[in-house]
This record gives sequence, C-alpha cells and structure tokens, in this order.
Amino acid sequence: MTTNTRTATGFEQLTDLMGLMTGAEKHGPAATSTLDVLWVLYDRVLRVTPATAEDQDRDRFLLSKGHGPMAYYAVLAAKGFIDPALLPSFGAYDSPLGHHPDRTLIPGVEIASGSLGHGLPLAVGSALGLRAQGLAGPAVWVLLGDAEFDEGSNHEAVAFAGAYGLDRLHVVVIDNSSATHGWQGGIAARFAAEGWSAETVDGRDHEALYAAFTAEHPGRPRVVVARVEPKGN
Repeated sequence: MTTNTRTATGFEQLTDLMGLMTGAEKHGPAATSTLDVLWVLYDRVLRVTPATAEDQDRDRFLLSKGHGPMAYYAVLAAKGFIDPALLPSFGAYDSPLGHHPDRTLIPGVEIASGSLGHGLPLAVGSALGLRAQGLAGPAVWVLLGDAEFDEGSNHEAVAFAGAYGLDRLHVVVIDNSSATHGWQGGIAARFAAEGWSAETVDGRDHEALYAAFTAEHPGRPRVVVARVEPKGN
C-alpha cells in the first residue's frame, strides 16, 4: 500500500463514536475496514444530508456490506442523521441500531442489508429506475465486501450494468482478502472486462479515495476497489 493521507477534520471523532457501541457480535474488522471509505463518501462526495434524505434528487448510498455496521452508524451520527446518544444502545432489543441496518428505523438508510449478494443487484435496479424516470442527477453508490463476489448474483449485476452503460452507478469494493475464491487478475479486472471504469486504490488514503470517487467515467459505471489490511491482521 501507499503512504496513507487522511483528512483530519471530523475523522478523529469516529473512533470515539464507534467506542460507544459495546454490544456483542460487533464484527469489528468488518466495520473498521469500511471506516475511511464511508467518511470520504459522506464528508466529500455524496449529495445527501439529513435535510435532503427523502428528496427525489438525492444521491443514493446502499450498504451491501451490512454486517458490522458500527462504522456506518458512527458516520451517520457524525453527519447528523442519527443522535449520537443512540449509539450505546447498539444491538439492544429495543434499539433502532441493529446488527444489520434497517431502512425503516434509521434516517438516510436506503436498504435493509446484511445478506451477501443483495446490494449490487439492488443498486443496479436503482440506477436503472432513475434512468427510466429521466433523473440524470442522482448518483447511486453501493459499498460491498470482496467476499460478496462468491455470490453469483453479483457477477450477473456486473455484466448487466456494464452492458447497459449505467454511468450513474458507482461501486466501492472493500478488499480485505476475505473472498473464498478470489478473481483471476484481481477484482478491478473483472469489472473492466464487462465495460466498467475500474481503479484500485489504498483504502486508507483519503486523497486517493477522493480522486478515484470523483474521476470522470462517461458512459460507463464506475468501480473503485479499496484495498485494506487483510482480515485478522
């Protein structure tokens, strides 16, 4: 990996916010692997705020990597979508902050996620639906883990999105070497073969992430593979 560069303003508070969530089954590595990507997206890229979370023209963010959502909750709290006072209730019976995010309970959450292989097909459907409505402004972003590509539904979604040129669709893959099989030539190469704009970057380097997230990709969907330390290290 390259030398990390991280945006300082606001990012440091996330560790404290995550520390408020002390329930069991936290899936800590799954959460911390996404922290930098989530922060850069919500701090600098996504066009959605607590005030615009229901607007038709908002960007859509779908968390497919829905297990271990502590980092997601921390970022949502930092950005005002949820009250930080809720965080200590994480995982409790009567808490809205479950072990998988629930779109009916948490403002700004687009899908109830957790089962592998669902998020990317849903994102493809969202991008296709926006196109059918003539809404060219909203972007659709989906965050996946590399292990989700053990599911065949994702391969079908990659092929479909590339063939239909869904250029408002953006995928971020957290690669922490969790996949059972792996992809010949790497994850980005598989997307590129289906017509996607593809790039692999250091998943802890905020400036590299921002540059990759904002790169032009006319007529093609975009994937950014964010490499982080292997799970368990």
